[in-house]
Amino acid sequence: MDIPYTVEARPDSGLYNAKLGIWLFLASEVMLFGALFSSYILLRVGAPEGYWPHGWLNVPVGTVNPLVLITSSITTVLAWAALKMNQFGKFKIYHGITILLAMTFVGIKSYEYHDKFMHYEITLNDGRVADGHLVERTKDHVTISGRFVKDRVELYDLHHHKVHQHEEIKLEQSQIKRMDNYGPWHNTYTAIYFTLTGLHALHVIGGAIVIGFLWGPGSKMWRTDPERFTNRIEVSGLFWHFVDLVWIFLFPVLYLL
Repeated sequence: MDIPYTVEARPDSGLYNAKLGIWLFLASEVMLFGALFSSYILLRVGAPEGYWPHGWLNVPVGTVNPLVLITSSITTVLAWAALKMNQFGKFKIYHGITILLAMTFVGIKSYEYHDKFMHYEITLNDGRVADGHLVERTKDHVTISGRFVKDRVELYDLHHHKVHQHEEIKLEQSQIKRMDNYGPWHNTYTAIYFTLTGLHALHVIGGAIVIGFLWGPGSKMWRTDPERFTNRIEVSGLFWHFVDLVWIFLFPVLYLL
């Protein structure tokens, strides 16, 4: 039994099945990320003045990721165009580059996440606050590369409260009242940051797995049904463009504003 409209367009929509399906799926994705962006706006507007973080993210490192994803969107279009021109070899090259760029994006994001999990805010029994990156932690002491602050508000707006120098600070465990890293549990900002970027990263990984399958085992369909295979590449490309578009919105909202 043949499945209808896998290649030819449906008379009711003018699209073949897979393309209609991906557009419906992307509509649901718009609602998902739209709700999360709305949550971010409400949380930011509702935050006490001076207590919404600025300058917590590494802008030069973060700037690389939009460039990586935009380039990967170009290469996935070139891969689809290569198939339309019956150039399977070029398709393999362009799609291979797309996969490598996806891995680069995830690698950069992993580096940023690691930086946050190694960054600690430490409240001492005497009321002082130490902030910095963990160097060493034993049962007797904790060593960080960071600074002391007089008021926690200094930790929030790093653009206004410039950090001129970090030093190695060694603290006895008995001095420490509370020690928290900058994971999603740290405060409202890190919670929404990890939610938005983590969900997006899962989409990148999922899309890369699909593209990897189509580049590898799935490419056997090219020999038996090239037009349907080309359609699959187009559908995976539409999802990848959506992933790229979401990050183009996420980057300025989280890193620049």
